[in-house]
Amino acid sequence: MNIDKLRKTIDEVDEEILSLLNQRAKTAVAIGKEKQKKRLKTHDRIREEKILKELVLGNKGPLSKKMIIAVYREILSVCRGLQSSIKVAYLGPKASNAYLAVRKRFGAAVGFIPVNTIFDVFREVEKDKAQFGLVPVENSTEGIISYTLDMFFNSELKISGEVSLPITHNLLAKGSKKEIKRVYSHPQALAQCRTWISNNLDSVQFIETASTAEAAKLASQSKQNGAIANELAAEIYNLNVLEQRIEDSETNLTRFLVISKNISEKCEQMKTSIMFFVKDEPGSLYNMLEIFKRHNINLTKIESRPSKQKAWEYIFFIDFKGYWKDKKMEVALKELEKKCISLKVLGSYPVDTAV
Repeated sequence: MNIDKLRKTIDEVDEEILSLLNQRAKTAVAIGKEKQKKRLKTHDRIREEKILKELVLGNKGPLSKKMIIAVYREILSVCRGLQSSIKVAYLGPKASNAYLAVRKRFGAAVGFIPVNTIFDVFREVEKDKAQFGLVPVENSTEGIISYTLDMFFNSELKISGEVSLPITHNLLAKGSKKEIKRVYSHPQALAQCRTWISNNLDSVQFIETASTAEAAKLASQSKQNGAIANELAAEIYNLNVLEQRIEDSETNLTRFLVISKNISEKCEQMKTSIMFFVKDEPGSLYNMLEIFKRHNINLTKIESRPSKQKAWEYIFFIDFKGYWKDKKMEVALKELEKKCISLKVLGSYPVDTAV
C-alpha cells in the first residue's frame, strides 16, 4: 500500500474520531445538566480513574499505557470543562513543575491559577477562588517539604489526591554556556543538581527563585543569565537547552498533594494521611505505632515536625494504605485518638499509579 492510500485511511479515521469525540462531548454536557439538577459535583475523580483503568486493560496497542492515559486525560478534561469550569491553584508561573503536575492530574482544560507561595495555594482554596490546589510535599532526592506539612496545622483543607511527577532539569540560556554569569533556579532544583553543578558550573553565581519557571523568565532577559528548569520553560521563554537531564538522580520524582474542602470517595487503591500530637512521655510514639501493627495496617510514611506550641513537642504525619472509613481503620483511629493529645484525618485519596 502506498503512502497516499495510507494517508487517506488516516483522514477517514480522523473524521470518525472527530464525530465520536463530538458525540462524547454532547453526552457529557447532558450528564452535566443532570448533575446540576441533582446537585452532584462535576468532578468525579473515581469515575474518571475507572474509565482510564478500563481503557488501559482493553488496550491492545501499539499505544502504551502512558500514551492512552495522556490522550484520555485531555479528553476527560475537555468534557469535564463543558460541564463546569474547574479552577486549580498551583505554584506558578506557567511551565513550573507544579503546572506540569496540574496538567497531569486534571488535563489542560481547567482554570489555572498561578500563585507565588504554598500559603497562597491554601488560601485560594480556602476562599473558594479555586476548587482544588496542588502543593509539593516531598522529593525522592531531597526529601520532605516541611512548609507544606506545617500548613495543615491550622487549615481545615483535606488531601483529596496525589500526583507523582518525574522531574528532569536542564540548563537553559538565551546565549551560550560560556556567556553565563548567573544561574537562577528554585532551591530544590539546585539541590537536586548539586553534583552536576559542582563539576560544570563552579565559577558562576547562583540565585534562588520562587520557581524554576520564574528562573527561566529571568534567564530570558540577558545572555549572561542561565536557568535550571524543564524543557517546557525553554519553549515558553524562547531559551536554548544547553544541557539536558542534569539532575543527580535518574529516578527523581516529586510528589504533589491535591487539596480541597472534601475527602475523596472510596475506590480500589487508597491511601490515608493523618497527623497527631503525642504526649511527652517515654514510649508514646511506640504506643501509637503498635496500634497500626496490631490491626495489620501498612504504614507507607512517617514524618515529624515541631508543634511550634511547646518546646520539644512534636506532631507526627503518617500515611497508610486503606480508606479511613473502613471498619478496621475506624477502630484503629479511635484507639489512636484515645492515646494521643489530638488526631486529625487529613484525607483519604486514590494512590497515583500513573508515574
